[in-house]
Amino acid sequence: MTEMTSGGLTRRALLGAFAASAVAAAPTYSNAAGFLRGAGDIRRIRMFSGRTGERVDMIYWIEGDYIADAIKEVNFFMRDWRNDEIKTIDLRTIDIMAAAHNLLDVSEPYMLISGYRSPSTNAMLRARSSGVAKNSRHLYGQAADLRLASRSVGQMYSAAKACGGGGVGRYTRSDFVHMDCGPVRSWGS
Repeated sequence: MTEMTSGGLTRRALLGAFAASAVAAAPTYSNAAGFLRGAGDIRRIRMFSGRTGERVDMIYWIEGDYIADAIKEVNFFMRDWRNDEIKTIDLRTIDIMAAAHNLLDVSEPYMLISGYRSPSTNAMLRARSSGVAKNSRHLYGQAADLRLASRSVGQMYSAAKACGGGGVGRYTRSDFVHMDCGPVRSWGS
């Protein structure tokens, strides 16, 4: 159901216009820990998928509230692209991704390598590689594997670690960083 305003705009379009103007006025966060505690007025996520050609660039949190339609889009975007299975992505993971991106001070969107993985996809990947966990956080919508062309794996790893919000894996040979909202830990080289 689309809610219309008196000017003929949808509620979402109105929020989008507000959010676009808020981006310009948003403070620069000096550390991700403050960001994860709620510092600031907005949170934004920017990603693209080389597998599907899809992109997301949106404000998903304003003044302490998650925007349901934006979160729905993130859930769809981060689906298992092999079978189109969708899982609700843990909001903490989205926050960690956004905070790390903010620390890196880039406008380039993340390239999403892997978001949610269905059990069948995880089993298939596990059969091909010893680096895929049997009980991966990807199975629960709690992890993302990400890449940035303009930043090294080491830089991304350091930014994600600075968030102190979950697990961070460095995969230098494969050129990506794993971020999840599980226990705080780190690995890789």
